[in-house]
Amino acid sequence: MGFTIGGIREIRSGSRRRGRTTECTAVAEYTGLWGWDVVPGARATGGVCSCGSADCASPGAHPLDFRPEVPAGATLDEVTRLWSAVPDAAVLLPVGRGFDIIEVAEQAGSRALVRLERMGLPLGPVMATPAGRAHFFVARGAAAELPELLYRMGWDDADLDLRGLSSGSHVMAPPSEVPGLGPVRWLRPPSLDNAADPPQARLLLGTLAYVCHRSSTH
Repeated sequence: MGFTIGGIREIRSGSRRRGRTTECTAVAEYTGLWGWDVVPGARATGGVCSCGSADCASPGAHPLDFRPEVPAGATLDEVTRLWSAVPDAAVLLPVGRGFDIIEVAEQAGSRALVRLERMGLPLGPVMATPAGRAHFFVARGAAAELPELLYRMGWDDADLDLRGLSSGSHVMAPPSEVPGLGPVRWLRPPSLDNAADPPQARLLLGTLAYVCHRSSTH
């Protein structure tokens, strides 16, 4: 993944030693510890996007044009140099590279997470958005496989509040926040055990579909 024990110590203590910003420290963890690319993203205030386009189709939910992404493996010093050009940018993770996402309502996702942990199933990171959605990190290819997997499990005809995100999508990551709504937060943070090798979607999908279905009928 391109990080070392020494790099981990630098990232985790760098903010205390050198006064680094929270955003830079978080981005350095994503790139240096978890092996993820990070993209500077636009922000929206009062429905107006910081990209400057009056008719922006995705205010506050897309990468900033003409700004380089921070590649996996970037060090804290490299992150600080790159992020200094976009100090107010949102932290976005590009989906479809190291992971895909299964998105469900946060309430259903929280209940499913408890069930999955009790069952002892392998789990990747899980985020909650201020818009009330939960993002389960799963192995690449999950979004494309979702219809077939749901069909095999007998959930293809159910009206489920569940979808897959893959290449071309981005998810906002902590410590970013949506003005007026609140911050993105981890329900299950990344670790050395789950970030580089998130689980196959089929291991989680049955439980997620069941809980989503139960949520829609109660």
